[in-house]
Amino acid sequence: MPDAKNAFVKFSDIQKTYDGETLVVKNLNLEIPRGEFLTMLGPSGSGKTTTLMMLAGFEVPTQGTILLEGRSIDNMPPHKRDIGMVFQNYALFPHMTVEENLVFPLKVRKLGKAEIEAKIKRVLDMVRLGAHGKRRPGQLSGGQQQRVALARALVFDPKLVLMDEPLGALDKQLREQMQLEIKHIHENLGVTVVYVTHDQGEALTMSDRIAVFNDGVVQQVAAPAELYERPQNAFVAQFVGENNQLRGKVAAMNGETCKVEIPGAADVQALAVNVEVVGRPTVLSLRPERVKLNPAPGSFPNVFSARVAEVIYLGDHVRVRASVCGHDDFVIKLPNSEGIVQLESGTVITIGWKTEDCRALDAS
Repeated sequence: MPDAKNAFVKFSDIQKTYDGETLVVKNLNLEIPRGEFLTMLGPSGSGKTTTLMMLAGFEVPTQGTILLEGRSIDNMPPHKRDIGMVFQNYALFPHMTVEENLVFPLKVRKLGKAEIEAKIKRVLDMVRLGAHGKRRPGQLSGGQQQRVALARALVFDPKLVLMDEPLGALDKQLREQMQLEIKHIHENLGVTVVYVTHDQGEALTMSDRIAVFNDGVVQQVAAPAELYERPQNAFVAQFVGENNQLRGKVAAMNGETCKVEIPGAADVQALAVNVEVVGRPTVLSLRPERVKLNPAPGSFPNVFSARVAEVIYLGDHVRVRASVCGHDDFVIKLPNSEGIVQLESGTVITIGWKTEDCRALDAS
């Protein structure tokens, strides 16, 4: 966990309203340690980009304060914050060469010619564009332009780099390649990065921690594996990764576990995450890959029959949509092996899962 006293970036009781009434960020308290890659993840309108813009200085908090290295930056203009920024649309000067685009932030900081040349060479080599310095942005591919934008954000050795959906305009293969490149550059430089995206796969691939936003509120902040394996509420479980949701009512509590009554089906044994009261509604969260086909007798506490509705062959795995416990859109991900691809619509199969893989969450 970050040490709040030594936080590199700290949001303290931040609120942001537009038109005096539209509250887009609500009581945000978040600490980011030096050198971390933190991703703000959430759907459109969740407040993540507004939070990034307040940190950059392009928006002003309505309430609260933002600290950088322990000092308030609330009234500091963007160009004095020593922050690098990468935008989705690259924001490169089209009439300048790559080198001229990189020189601009260095000349603003009044660096000498020799130092400028050394920094440009270093950063172009870092993003593998050493041979493209004399080209203009229009002569580069989308991926190369994105690398120039990244280089410009890094060339003056900023304290902090902010990235606002920087890979949104790239195709899938190039986007995945750039994710790893940015991740490796961060690991090599150790610079603090705050990254905004609505792409959960991107966030899971790149981040040290992820802050999940919804309706202006941070729902959970955690490392990728923890966020995926141990979501703390139904929104996080549904938004991060694919997730089966079974609705029911808490029938009994037994320490850290509970029994949940599913209408028209047998009871389900689950891990009690944020449910405590018997009789209250709950949503069970279960990842499709944690469901096992034809479990051995007695190997799982939760065993049910499922009627196959659809089988989709995806190469390395098979995606099965089935009717389970009265829910028709239950998804099972099975590794591709002999016999699995022979499943057909209408087939009745037996499935099972562990108690700890099924999380009883809030039903809101």
